[in-house]
Amino acid sequence: MNPLFLFIFLSVANFNPNNSPTLQEVRNLYQKTENSENACKNLLKILEPYDETNSPLFLGYKACTNLMMAKHVSNPFTKYSYFKKGRKMLETAVNADKNDVELRSLRFAAQSNIPSFLNYNDDISTDKIFILKSYHLVKDPVLKENIYSYMMKWGKLTEDEKKFLK
Repeated sequence: MNPLFLFIFLSVANFNPNNSPTLQEVRNLYQKTENSENACKNLLKILEPYDETNSPLFLGYKACTNLMMAKHVSNPFTKYSYFKKGRKMLETAVNADKNDVELRSLRFAAQSNIPSFLNYNDDISTDKIFILKSYHLVKDPVLKENIYSYMMKWGKLTEDEKKFLK
């Protein structure tokens, strides 16, 4: 068989625009990353081709998955490496689409849960305000429920802010 033909065939056979994950698939797998290193590795592999030019949101999930990987490794240098990589990616993603409430929610959750000695908490209050202002504009019911659940449980909301979300 002609090697050039084989190369072209394999390239075309592996290229399938339908291989792109759906947002719901990414969200579902991301939910598993907190308790599973394998879920982290799997999601990082799935999100490998995404960056700020083709999907800032998927880059945000890739960033947060890197941050989550730090939880699953024991070597402090490896932990810090995952943290630095995730932080940089997350800032790149948010800067690429500052008005995406899902991205801002991801950053809010990340910064709210990262140890304060890492000094990655500068945007917590601005992201919280943005999320509260944008919440009622969210059309996606799954995203809206995810934001609501997280903010009610972990958002450190005042009573007025809780009433506002209802």
